[in-house]
Amino acid sequence: MYKRVLLTIAALALVLSSCVTPTPAPVSTPPPSEPTATSAPLPTATPVPQPTAAPPTAPGERTLTVMTHDSFSVSDSVVAEFEKQCGCKVQFLKSGDAGLALNKAILSKANPLADVLYGVDNSFLGRALDAGIFEPYASPALADIPDDLKLDPTNQLLPVDFGYVTLNYDKKYFADNDIPVPQTLRDLTDPAYKGLLVVENPATSSPGLSFLLTTIAAFGEQGSYTYLDFWRDLRKNNVYVSDGWEDAYYNQFSGGSGKGDHPLVVSYATSPAAEVYFADPQPADSPTGNIAPPDGSFRQVEFVGVLKGAKNPDLAREWVDFMLGPTFQADIPLQMWVYPSRTGTPLPDVFTKFAQVPAAPVQMTPAQIQAGRDGWLQAWTDTVLR
Repeated sequence: MYKRVLLTIAALALVLSSCVTPTPAPVSTPPPSEPTATSAPLPTATPVPQPTAAPPTAPGERTLTVMTHDSFSVSDSVVAEFEKQCGCKVQFLKSGDAGLALNKAILSKANPLADVLYGVDNSFLGRALDAGIFEPYASPALADIPDDLKLDPTNQLLPVDFGYVTLNYDKKYFADNDIPVPQTLRDLTDPAYKGLLVVENPATSSPGLSFLLTTIAAFGEQGSYTYLDFWRDLRKNNVYVSDGWEDAYYNQFSGGSGKGDHPLVVSYATSPAAEVYFADPQPADSPTGNIAPPDGSFRQVEFVGVLKGAKNPDLAREWVDFMLGPTFQADIPLQMWVYPSRTGTPLPDVFTKFAQVPAAPVQMTPAQIQAGRDGWLQAWTDTVLR
């Protein structure tokens, strides 16, 4: 989730599977050739990439292969600790965004590319379980995970971390222009905020999909004012649609590291904290803030699971235990800019000072998301992009 994008503030090297819109426009359309985070499983004729060669190993030493999304990150010292513990080598197979990585795992289920898959989130949990590619494993470490994060009662997918997609704003813009910061989602449709908001396309962006789900939960599909009515009003108010988070945040947003002219953006509740952490010198306050309106934030949960047919199922289970254990969990916040799932894991000061947890994120079950996702995406595309 979040380090997947925010580490680019320091390194400018992490790129989501998104395209940069070449010229500003109220609505941009993703190129048809780009793989999308929410597309149906790839056709069986699509070649499946093979894992990169494992590093040399000592005679008899095994290699654990962990498939992840491209934004996965962990400290070298943490990996080294696990390798010493297991007497093995760990190879990470980065496989695109969360949806694409899951598609690759499904396509290769007869001959798995990896032992473990990390990065399935709650928007893809239903699809992942329906595919039948995971082995149930009730890790002892689950005893230290809150029940509200355990979204899979079969224990095929175990919660590693979570974060919040919400609205960020440019503090300087609103102060300089003497405009009140919007307090609700409906406020975004007010003419006072015309042309100020940038969002991500939910068909190509994980936070974009999370924000779409947020609006569905907030406004509903029936009644006098539905989520599609909200999106029609946003379109009339010149909402800018970017293909992915990186373009939205760095090229279109005006706050902090952003170089654009939109002072409102769909991002993460940890974005203001990352702005402080990666600045040199670090400011006393963040240049950006969270709005987190009522029913205006979405909690993403990321999971790990042992793949059926894994070559090293014992190592895979040991790795799952390790990911849910204290060493890996403590490494998560400043590596991936999300919250560790393990109860009692200490958070860095920059989190406690600048990464507010939304008081009332929307609730939507994986089953609801699985049942409605394709129809919602089509309806959104017809309403906003056409």
